[in-house]
Amino acid sequence: MNEFKQWYENKEDLIQFHTQSQIYFCQCDKNHQLSLFELLRMVTDAAVEDFTQRAMDYNALTDKGIGILVSRQSFRFHKMPHGNQKITIKTWEEKPEPLQFTRSYEIYDSDTNECLVSGDSRWLLVDLEKRRLMPIKNFTMRVPPQTVTEHDCLPPAKIELPENAVMAVERPIWYSDIDGNGHTNNARYGAFVIDVLPDEYRSKQFTDFKINFSQEAMLGQRIQLYISINDAEKKITVFGKQDSVLCFESELFWK
Repeated sequence: MNEFKQWYENKEDLIQFHTQSQIYFCQCDKNHQLSLFELLRMVTDAAVEDFTQRAMDYNALTDKGIGILVSRQSFRFHKMPHGNQKITIKTWEEKPEPLQFTRSYEIYDSDTNECLVSGDSRWLLVDLEKRRLMPIKNFTMRVPPQTVTEHDCLPPAKIELPENAVMAVERPIWYSDIDGNGHTNNARYGAFVIDVLPDEYRSKQFTDFKINFSQEAMLGQRIQLYISINDAEKKITVFGKQDSVLCFESELFWK
């Protein structure tokens, strides 16, 4: 019987949270590899669990009238996790920016310790009543780390939207897209991205994925999904709008 563990490791002022799991059949795409939707869900769950175990769970945050929302994520796929593979997700905070938390990820094969995915992300501190961003210095529930390390992935920076993008589909926001914050869960956008790819591109060996979140998408609203494929640069750009308002933007790169 499999036994999955969780533990902490302290390196200088970095508190690194480890959680073990397994890639199950239902988490994989047609190629038997971890889907983008499940990747985003797993790393977000790991980040939430890290804060939960350090007494900063959802209820503790909302009691103070604050929320923490993911803003940008970037991942490099050294070797995409596959079905039945046992993995260890490692995540930790680094020195925050004035208006953004910084959080890193690494996903390993639990048996071989081979690094499968490297990631970097940014998170926002939100005043829930005023729906406004707050300076990260106002978050006093833990001592912020001061260390910054190098990351083997693209920086989670702004994505330039190509002018030749075409609308692939307009879809409603369904109830199953919504999470406990009342808006579309960030992981669902990974499914939106893959859903609009032409079939011949879904089997590409992707090396990098970036996604930025701009505007909440709520139940009953509609989102227009746009796509641009640049074969010369081996890059696909997918973004979503509600009329003129940008909801998210993403890039996929392949070999």
